[in-house]
Amino acid sequence: MGLILSLNAGSSSLKFAAYRMRGREEERVFSGAAEEIGGPQGRFWLRGAGTNRLADRKQRFADHKEALGAVFAAFAEQGVKGFGAAGHRIVHGGPFFSAPQKVDREVRKRLEQLIPFAPLHLPSEIAIVDEVARARPDLPQVVCFDTAFHRSMPEIARRFALPGKLWDEGVLRYGFHGLSYEFVVGKLGRDLGRRAIIAHLGNGASMAALRDGVPADTSMGLTPTGGFMMGTRSGDLDPGVILYLLRRGASKQQLENLLDHESGLLGVSGLTSDMRSLIENRDRHPGAASAVEMFCYQARKFIGAYAAVLGGLDTLVFTAGIGERSSEVRSEICRGLDFLGVALDESANDHHAEVISRAGSSCTVRVVATDEDLMIARHTERVIGGA
Repeated sequence: MGLILSLNAGSSSLKFAAYRMRGREEERVFSGAAEEIGGPQGRFWLRGAGTNRLADRKQRFADHKEALGAVFAAFAEQGVKGFGAAGHRIVHGGPFFSAPQKVDREVRKRLEQLIPFAPLHLPSEIAIVDEVARARPDLPQVVCFDTAFHRSMPEIARRFALPGKLWDEGVLRYGFHGLSYEFVVGKLGRDLGRRAIIAHLGNGASMAALRDGVPADTSMGLTPTGGFMMGTRSGDLDPGVILYLLRRGASKQQLENLLDHESGLLGVSGLTSDMRSLIENRDRHPGAASAVEMFCYQARKFIGAYAAVLGGLDTLVFTAGIGERSSEVRSEICRGLDFLGVALDESANDHHAEVISRAGSSCTVRVVATDEDLMIARHTERVIGGA
């Protein structure tokens, strides 16, 4: 099989990577992104193996179709004549999909039916699938669902306390960031321990509790808005807040903007959703201090709840942008978790070591760099290869 193209479409971005897969040898040959799609001033960048930067330019993209055209053009400039397959991250599999699927007419039809579950994400993701099919009609495609990892959670964790007819309609806790969790579980293997919590902390943040590597619970619910606070998303709310805002005359669009784009770190701080900037400003800006404190408090609270679900804690893993790079956030989250056997080695934490807990502590705390793109490539190879 030739290079596998991994595509990860966001509402205003298109991240991509190309992998050469040779059995257990997995090589990332290219990676890049088209950013600020639909905005007045976009950016396109492409890297080769390692940190070799091949392109970095301002480029405006009217839509995802134009962005994908730039991706194919950049690969052509690098002498890449074609791909063996393309894999896509799809945020929501709804009640239909519990495993990666090769795209055919029926799968494409089902994707359209899933849009009400994730109206912010799925239209752009489907647009990329369609454009690849138009531009490269002979290229096989695979869709990989972020919700699939959590499908084995017990019903008691997946149900909301709502009438059964809504459960039958698919209104339940799906969970997200599944490709990231799957990568971490596979990377750690037995080092994950029997009772583990993985904290995927980025602009979108979630947490998963695992028993023997199998999901027991997760923080996000029907949509990626639920759980603890994130960069611009509110996380869990008293449902009465929504009713209050509706009575005040808020529209669906206003609520969507509020909960997904104006809340979280941005809403509390009044400054930014960028954690690094908030930490830098917390000593001189009360809003920044409150946002960081709330984020760490809520993450710590979920760890305590999931330790109760698991009956204890053997391993705590931090991953994704904030989890991998912010020693301050990791330290603050872990503060007060000594009753669970969490004790950080602050020097190891400051140096972002793979293990940041003190020697001899009963809970091992780890930092793992996730790789959702590689997970997409692996699934794509398996599906297309028939494994």
